[in-house]
Amino acid sequence: MSEEVRSYRDGMRAVLAIAATVWFFGASFGLLARSSGLGVVAPLVMSATTFAGSAQFAVVSILGTSGGAAAAIAAAVLLNARYVPISISVASLFHGRRLRRLAGAQLIVDESWAISSRGGGRFDRRLLIGAGLVLYAAWVTGTAVGVAGGEALGDPRDLGLDGAFPALFLALLVSQLVDRKAQVAALLGAAIAFALTPFTPAGTPIVAASAACLLGLRRRPGLRRQRT
Repeated sequence: MSEEVRSYRDGMRAVLAIAATVWFFGASFGLLARSSGLGVVAPLVMSATTFAGSAQFAVVSILGTSGGAAAAIAAAVLLNARYVPISISVASLFHGRRLRRLAGAQLIVDESWAISSRGGGRFDRRLLIGAGLVLYAAWVTGTAVGVAGGEALGDPRDLGLDGAFPALFLALLVSQLVDRKAQVAALLGAAIAFALTPFTPAGTPIVAASAACLLGLRRRPGLRRQRT
């Protein structure tokens, strides 16, 4: 087996346990999206093209509670803002034509990026792609199962799946609380969300809290050196 093939395989194997969780959240997303009135096609297209769990759950949460499209889009953009420094850190790994670079960039998520890190700002492209392919397949197939099983499973609230987005968001949040500034930003975001929830339209608290949390990313272009 060549070293190149071995690197791809190592990336795939490294995320197998994580992929099971990703699949579950994908199924939860598909079920919630369909029960929120998004139909069958829209959730599948969203998962295939967006591949960003927290942003997708935010969109469904906002639209499902009669929030506006502008609030849903704003929340998704803010929640995905962390991918700007992450993508910059691995941009040099992708070469060739634009379509090939875009396909590679689609596989950049928190887990594949972290696994590909070699320390000192160095990353392994093959590890990233191997891990990303497994996670992408888990997310999209999970979404498909959730969408297809929507009618058979009934109301997701009866299964407790309406708590999937808060659980996923908290899991992502805790993993980022690595310094005092990030912790302060998280507390500020939580306070803003709690304060606005009783008085503002659906989606506004998420947008406002996400904007506050961006303060924790402002001085973190060196974030790539914190993960190994």
